[in-house]
Amino acid sequence: LEKGKDDQDSCKLKYITGQAMWEYADTDLQRLDSSAMAPSRKFFVGGNWKMNGQKQNLGELIGTLNAAKVLADTEVVCAPHTKLDPKIAVAAQNCYKVTNGAFTGEISPGMIKDCRATWVVLGHSERRYVFGESDELIGQKVAHALAEGLGVIACIGEKLDETEPGITEKVVFEQTKVIVGNVKDWSKVVLAYKPVWAIGTGKTATPQQAREVHKKL
Repeated sequence: LEKGKDDQDSCKLKYITGQAMWEYADTDLQRLDSSAMAPSRKFFVGGNWKMNGQKQNLGELIGTLNAAKVLADTEVVCAPHTKLDPKIAVAAQNCYKVTNGAFTGEISPGMIKDCRATWVVLGHSERRYVFGESDELIGQKVAHALAEGLGVIACIGEKLDETEPGITEKVVFEQTKVIVGNVKDWSKVVLAYKPVWAIGTGKTATPQQAREVHKKL
Protein backbone atom coordinates (compact mmCIF):
# COMPACT_ATOMS: atom_id res chain seq x y z
CA LEU A 1 0.00 0.00 0.00
CA GLU A 2 1.26 3.43 -0.86
CA LYS A 3 -0.34 6.53 0.57
CA GLY A 4 0.49 10.08 -0.51
CA LYS A 5 -1.16 13.49 -0.59
CA ASP A 6 -2.62 14.74 -3.88
CA ASP A 7 -4.47 17.74 -2.50
CA GLN A 8 -6.01 18.96 0.73
CA ASP A 9 -8.69 16.33 1.08
CA SER A 10 -7.86 13.46 -1.25
CA CYS A 11 -5.13 10.86 -1.22
CA LYS A 12 -3.90 8.24 -3.60
CA LEU A 13 -4.03 4.54 -2.81
CA LYS A 14 -2.20 2.04 -4.95
CA TYR A 15 -2.62 -1.70 -4.70
CA ILE A 16 -0.35 -3.87 -6.82
CA THR A 17 -1.25 -7.47 -7.62
CA GLY A 18 0.58 -9.64 -10.13
CA GLN A 19 0.85 -7.67 -13.35
CA ALA A 20 -2.00 -5.32 -12.56
CA MET A 21 -2.30 -2.14 -10.51
CA TRP A 22 -5.51 -0.48 -9.41
CA GLU A 23 -5.32 3.19 -8.50
CA TYR A 24 -8.04 4.84 -6.47
CA ALA A 25 -7.51 8.58 -6.70
CA ASP A 26 -9.79 9.33 -3.79
CA THR A 27 -10.29 7.54 -0.48
CA ASP A 28 -14.06 7.89 -0.85
CA LEU A 29 -14.09 5.55 -3.86
CA GLN A 30 -14.52 2.57 -1.55
CA ARG A 31 -15.65 4.29 1.62
CA LEU A 32 -18.96 5.70 2.80
CA ASP A 33 -19.14 7.86 5.92
CA SER A 34 -22.84 8.64 5.78
CA SER A 35 -24.22 8.45 9.30
CA ALA A 36 -27.52 7.23 7.90
CA MET A 37 -25.90 4.22 6.26
CA ALA A 38 -22.73 3.32 8.15
CA PRO A 39 -22.30 5.38 11.32
CA SER A 40 -18.88 3.99 12.26
CA ARG A 41 -17.35 2.81 9.00
CA LYS A 42 -13.63 2.20 9.25
CA PHE A 43 -11.20 3.27 6.55
CA PHE A 44 -11.58 0.44 4.03
CA VAL A 45 -8.97 -0.88 1.58
CA GLY A 46 -9.95 -3.62 -0.88
CA GLY A 47 -7.72 -5.58 -3.26
CA ASN A 48 -9.24 -7.74 -6.01
CA TRP A 49 -6.85 -10.25 -7.62
CA LYS A 50 -9.47 -11.27 -10.20
CA MET A 51 -8.29 -14.42 -12.06
CA ASN A 52 -4.58 -13.82 -11.51
CA GLY A 53 -1.79 -15.35 -9.44
CA GLN A 54 -0.74 -18.81 -8.31
CA LYS A 55 0.95 -20.01 -5.13
CA GLN A 56 4.48 -19.72 -6.45
CA ASN A 57 4.23 -16.04 -7.45
CA LEU A 58 2.15 -14.69 -4.57
CA GLY A 59 4.68 -15.18 -1.77
CA GLU A 60 6.23 -11.71 -2.01
CA LEU A 61 2.86 -9.95 -2.10
CA ILE A 62 1.54 -11.96 0.84
CA GLY A 63 4.70 -11.25 2.81
CA THR A 64 4.38 -7.52 2.13
CA LEU A 65 0.76 -7.45 3.26
CA ASN A 66 1.44 -9.50 6.38
CA ALA A 67 4.31 -7.20 7.36
CA ALA A 68 2.30 -4.02 6.83
CA LYS A 69 0.98 -2.07 9.79
CA VAL A 70 -2.82 -2.04 9.88
CA LEU A 71 -4.29 0.64 12.12
CA ALA A 72 -7.17 -0.15 14.44
CA ASP A 73 -9.54 2.08 12.45
CA THR A 74 -8.69 0.40 9.12
CA GLU A 75 -10.16 -2.67 7.44
CA VAL A 76 -8.21 -4.52 4.74
CA VAL A 77 -10.00 -7.09 2.60
CA CYS A 78 -8.46 -9.21 -0.18
CA ALA A 79 -10.10 -11.45 -2.75
CA PRO A 80 -9.43 -14.35 -3.15
CA HIS A 81 -8.18 -16.41 -0.22
CA THR A 82 -4.46 -16.40 0.66
CA LYS A 83 -2.21 -17.22 3.61
CA LEU A 84 -2.74 -13.79 5.10
CA ASP A 85 -2.39 -12.53 8.64
CA PRO A 86 -5.71 -12.66 10.56
CA LYS A 87 -5.76 -8.83 10.68
CA ILE A 88 -6.47 -8.93 6.94
CA ALA A 89 -9.92 -10.27 6.06
CA VAL A 90 -10.64 -12.42 3.02
CA ALA A 91 -13.40 -11.97 0.44
CA ALA A 92 -14.76 -14.27 -2.23
CA GLN A 93 -15.20 -12.71 -5.66
CA ASN A 94 -18.78 -13.89 -6.10
CA CYS A 95 -21.53 -16.10 -4.66
CA TYR A 96 -24.97 -17.33 -5.64
CA LYS A 97 -28.41 -16.42 -4.30
CA VAL A 98 -29.37 -19.77 -2.71
CA THR A 99 -27.93 -22.14 -0.11
CA ASN A 100 -27.37 -25.16 -2.36
CA GLY A 101 -28.67 -26.96 -5.43
CA ALA A 102 -27.89 -27.92 -9.03
CA PHE A 103 -25.93 -24.79 -9.95
CA THR A 104 -22.68 -26.01 -11.50
CA GLY A 105 -19.86 -23.50 -11.23
CA GLU A 106 -21.47 -21.46 -8.46
CA ILE A 107 -20.53 -21.13 -4.79
CA SER A 108 -22.77 -20.44 -1.81
CA PRO A 109 -22.17 -18.10 1.15
CA GLY A 110 -22.02 -21.18 3.38
CA MET A 111 -19.17 -22.62 1.32
CA ILE A 112 -17.35 -19.29 1.50
CA LYS A 113 -17.67 -19.19 5.29
CA ASP A 114 -16.51 -22.79 5.47
CA CYS A 115 -13.26 -21.60 3.84
CA ARG A 116 -12.96 -18.97 6.60
CA ALA A 117 -13.67 -16.02 4.32
CA THR A 118 -15.91 -13.32 5.78
CA TRP A 119 -16.69 -11.03 2.82
CA VAL A 120 -17.90 -11.34 -0.76
CA VAL A 121 -17.67 -8.98 -3.75
CA LEU A 122 -21.00 -8.71 -5.58
CA GLY A 123 -22.08 -6.74 -8.63
CA HIS A 124 -18.58 -6.24 -10.04
CA SER A 125 -18.68 -4.81 -13.56
CA GLU A 126 -17.13 -7.97 -14.99
CA ARG A 127 -19.95 -10.03 -13.47
CA ARG A 128 -22.50 -7.56 -14.85
CA TYR A 129 -21.15 -7.15 -18.37
CA VAL A 130 -19.09 -10.29 -19.07
CA PHE A 131 -21.45 -12.77 -17.39
CA GLY A 132 -24.70 -10.84 -17.88
CA GLU A 133 -25.77 -10.52 -14.24
CA SER A 134 -28.79 -8.25 -13.85
CA ASP A 135 -29.45 -5.69 -11.12
CA GLU A 136 -32.24 -7.96 -9.86
CA LEU A 137 -29.95 -11.00 -9.54
CA ILE A 138 -27.27 -8.94 -7.80
CA GLY A 139 -29.86 -7.66 -5.33
CA GLN A 140 -30.96 -11.22 -4.56
CA LYS A 141 -27.35 -12.29 -4.04
CA VAL A 142 -26.73 -9.33 -1.71
CA ALA A 143 -29.78 -10.27 0.37
CA HIS A 144 -28.78 -13.93 0.65
CA ALA A 145 -25.12 -13.22 1.44
CA LEU A 146 -26.09 -10.85 4.25
CA ALA A 147 -28.68 -13.28 5.61
CA GLU A 148 -25.96 -15.94 5.73
CA GLY A 149 -23.64 -13.67 7.72
CA LEU A 150 -21.16 -12.48 5.09
CA GLY A 151 -20.03 -8.89 4.68
CA VAL A 152 -20.81 -7.54 1.20
CA ILE A 153 -18.75 -5.27 -1.04
CA ALA A 154 -21.48 -4.14 -3.44
CA CYS A 155 -20.14 -2.65 -6.67
CA ILE A 156 -21.72 0.06 -8.81
CA GLY A 157 -20.47 2.09 -11.78
CA GLU A 158 -21.29 3.38 -15.25
CA LYS A 159 -19.89 2.43 -18.68
CA LEU A 160 -18.20 4.89 -21.07
CA ASP A 161 -21.37 5.45 -23.11
CA GLU A 162 -23.23 6.25 -19.88
CA THR A 163 -21.04 9.17 -18.78
CA GLU A 164 -23.30 11.88 -20.19
CA PRO A 165 -24.87 14.30 -17.67
CA GLY A 166 -27.95 12.73 -16.14
CA ILE A 167 -27.24 9.25 -17.50
CA THR A 168 -24.48 8.40 -15.01
CA GLU A 169 -26.78 9.26 -12.13
CA LYS A 170 -29.63 7.20 -13.57
CA VAL A 171 -27.41 4.14 -14.01
CA VAL A 172 -25.83 4.19 -10.55
CA PHE A 173 -29.17 5.11 -8.92
CA GLU A 174 -30.81 2.03 -10.47
CA GLN A 175 -27.92 -0.20 -9.42
CA THR A 176 -27.91 1.23 -5.89
CA LYS A 177 -31.70 1.13 -5.48
CA VAL A 178 -31.77 -2.64 -5.94
CA ILE A 179 -28.93 -3.08 -3.44
CA VAL A 180 -30.50 -0.74 -0.87
CA GLY A 181 -33.78 -2.64 -1.11
CA ASN A 182 -32.00 -5.76 0.12
CA VAL A 183 -29.98 -4.26 2.98
CA LYS A 184 -31.28 -4.03 6.54
CA ASP A 185 -27.97 -3.48 8.34
CA TRP A 186 -25.34 -1.32 6.62
CA SER A 187 -22.62 -2.16 9.14
CA LYS A 188 -21.69 -5.19 7.01
CA VAL A 189 -21.93 -3.48 3.62
CA VAL A 190 -19.45 -1.40 1.64
CA LEU A 191 -20.80 0.35 -1.46
CA ALA A 192 -17.89 0.47 -3.92
CA TYR A 193 -18.18 2.98 -6.76
CA LYS A 194 -15.85 2.37 -9.69
CA PRO A 195 -16.68 3.73 -13.16
CA VAL A 196 -16.46 0.86 -15.62
CA TRP A 197 -14.77 3.09 -18.20
CA ALA A 198 -11.78 3.43 -15.83
CA ILE A 199 -11.16 -0.32 -15.47
CA GLY A 200 -8.25 -1.60 -17.56
CA THR A 201 -8.40 1.36 -19.95
CA GLY A 202 -5.60 3.55 -18.63
CA LYS A 203 -8.17 6.23 -17.78
CA THR A 204 -8.68 7.32 -14.19
CA ALA A 205 -11.69 8.94 -12.56
CA THR A 206 -10.78 12.20 -10.86
CA PRO A 207 -11.57 12.81 -7.18
CA GLN A 208 -14.09 15.43 -8.29
CA GLN A 209 -15.93 12.96 -10.54
CA ALA A 210 -16.18 10.45 -7.70
CA ARG A 211 -17.33 13.11 -5.24
CA GLU A 212 -20.06 14.26 -7.63
CA VAL A 213 -21.49 10.74 -7.87
CA HIS A 214 -21.24 10.23 -4.10
CA LYS A 215 -22.94 13.56 -3.44
CA LYS A 216 -25.88 12.69 -5.69
CA LEU A 217 -26.17 9.20 -4.23
